[in-house]
Parts: sequence; C-alpha cells; structure tokens
Amino acid sequence: MADYMVDARGLSCPEPVVRTKKAFDAHQNFTVLVDNETSKENVIRFCDKMKAKTSVSADGSDWKITVSK
Repeated sequence: MADYMVDARGLSCPEPVVRTKKAFDAHQNFTVLVDNETSKENVIRFCDKMKAKTSVSADGSDWKITVSK
C-alpha cells in the first residue's frame, strides 16, 4: 500500500518526473496522479529505469500510478 501521494495533475513535463524522483528518493511506496498520457508514460519510464514496480489504473480522466521499490 502506498504511504505517500504525488499529485502531478496539471503539471507540464518534466515536473511530474521531477516530483516522482523526489518521492522515489524518500519513500518505499507511493502513488503518482497524472492527467495526461505523456506524463503517465514518462513517470512509468523513469520507474522502469529505477527498477521499481508500477501499477497503473484509470481514475476518471486521470491515471493513478502506484510505485514500489
């Protein structure tokens, strides 16, 4: 279960990835909320590069990306 939430909705790249990296450095499990396809793919790509597990689900018009190290 995620213990921290990053709300990156409405932010332009690279800010969602920057905020994801900060959360990655400080937390074992967290959730990232994004509202566009590009941010979703960039966050997932970053997490894959860091060898983290991700799970993506649609949340209305947003995406919820659950990340665990």
